[in-house]
Amino acid sequence: MTLAYWNGHYMPLDAVKVSPLDRGFVFGDGVYEVVAFYGTEAFELDAHLARLARSLAEIGIALDPIAGGFAEIFRRLRADCGAPDATVYLQVTRGAPGTRGHAFPADATPTVFGFATPLARLQPDALATGFPAVTAPDIRWLRCDIKAISLLPAVLSAQAAKERNALETILHRDGLVTECSSSNVLIVKDGRIATPVADHRILDGIDRQVVVRLARQHGIPVQERNVLLEELRTADEIWITSTTKEVAPVVTLDGAAVGLGKPGPVWREMRAAFDVLIGRPASRG
Repeated sequence: MTLAYWNGHYMPLDAVKVSPLDRGFVFGDGVYEVVAFYGTEAFELDAHLARLARSLAEIGIALDPIAGGFAEIFRRLRADCGAPDATVYLQVTRGAPGTRGHAFPADATPTVFGFATPLARLQPDALATGFPAVTAPDIRWLRCDIKAISLLPAVLSAQAAKERNALETILHRDGLVTECSSSNVLIVKDGRIATPVADHRILDGIDRQVVVRLARQHGIPVQERNVLLEELRTADEIWITSTTKEVAPVVTLDGAAVGLGKPGPVWREMRAAFDVLIGRPASRG
């Protein structure tokens, strides 16, 4: 049985009943977070809660994750999941008013829902080989900094990657790299890291933040700036980062080799530092 959190109560996941008028269901009107747990330790929980608070504020849902005890919800759901590592998904919608209407309703109480699943980590052998990625135009809305549940464009991008046997679709708009369907992207050229600036065009991923911090601690130059699509195509290394993909190397892009066509030395250094941080053996690479 998978345990779920539903509006103040813990219950079996299949016992949760959602109103058809919930604005998450009819409008995608809500936000979410996914937190990784390595063993019993939550990874960057404070950063996730801060980002959730920001997302809620940006869409006008008056709910404070700290005062609401969301940290305990994450921990309780993780404790019930027997896997060695887990992710906990927590979603907040504007709630279920008495009728459907586009403007914010006056009679809705936010809906809070969460559950845990085992964390399926990328395996060391696959990391050592690296992954293919593909590119596509970024046709999403321009508030990608909000971690919203209206994810159809991300679903389509992820499906495009799956159909081409790629790990991710890297998106671009007006000649600039943005992010992936559910990951951030970093490039390396001549030993220097660059990643798109975290403005309204991308979600400021927690693992992205961690990698930038680790690189600076290791004395590796990092720039958060506009990254040209041409820079992506001529990079020595390309990485993608996310809660579930952690820090993964891309070795082909649209069928062409990235650098030497294998995970590069800067990625190996950063991946080793990341594995130390999460308390896991260094990945082979």
